[in-house]
Amino acid sequence: MSRIMQVFTAFDVDAVFLNISQLSARSGLPLATTHRIVAEMEDFGLLERQPDKTYRLGVRLWEIACRTPGALGLREIAMPHLQSVQSRVRQHTQLGILEGQEVLFLERLSARDAVVNVTLVGGRLPLHASSSGLVLLAHADEEFQDEVFSGELFRYTEQTVRSPVALRQLLQKIRHDGFAIGNGFIHPDARGIAVPVRGVNDTIVAGLSVVVPNDDAPTVPLVRLIQGASAAITQDLLAAYTPANDPQSAPGGRFRQLVNSSADSMEYLPTAPRPTRAGR
Repeated sequence: MSRIMQVFTAFDVDAVFLNISQLSARSGLPLATTHRIVAEMEDFGLLERQPDKTYRLGVRLWEIACRTPGALGLREIAMPHLQSVQSRVRQHTQLGILEGQEVLFLERLSARDAVVNVTLVGGRLPLHASSSGLVLLAHADEEFQDEVFSGELFRYTEQTVRSPVALRQLLQKIRHDGFAIGNGFIHPDARGIAVPVRGVNDTIVAGLSVVVPNDDAPTVPLVRLIQGASAAITQDLLAAYTPANDPQSAPGGRFRQLVNSSADSMEYLPTAPRPTRAGR
């Protein structure tokens, strides 16, 4: 299994198509071993072979991932609220979670004429540089913060905060204010504004942010907008993840954690006929 994971992690947002030699080099596996593992993964639909003999991650991975109430369940529940925010800001609206010492973005909605933004769906950014990362870091324990501070803190612009002392002060302010604002932290023209999203037991499960032009426009209306969206996401998360006395009688039943659809759809899903398919 560890070798399969080595092949998986050879892919990233900048390397979505890789041949056998590249997979071998990036995974650190011998070429013959890579051939064998890739063939097995292809058989299970975990990798897909392209006409030019490169491979990409298989759609089977997406299918399996969509069955879990984890990150994709959070994305599904949050999506209507992200869309509502985006309809107002008409720039970038995004949702990120803590993954290692980075923020991993589950979703990003963007307008064609929006300000520059380096966020990619499935991409990562350093915690100290992005507004979403900062709200996640601000609510992490001190030991984790110390680990982040002790590493290399990448500088995107002159405004990127890299001093551990300055970062501690910034994180304290974020906890006090309830939001983070990054003026030109990643690009001089862009401003990130983020708030935490809370889940069950009041834990911080994500950062909700917008990326807008770094200009003289007031930030308070945007902060209030995303705080309202965050509260709505929390309410929906609690409704989805809190066990009901009779889960099958609740709207959507066992589908509550995975699906966010119309009221009629949620009523129908538990009773909808489901064909059986080989291998499932």
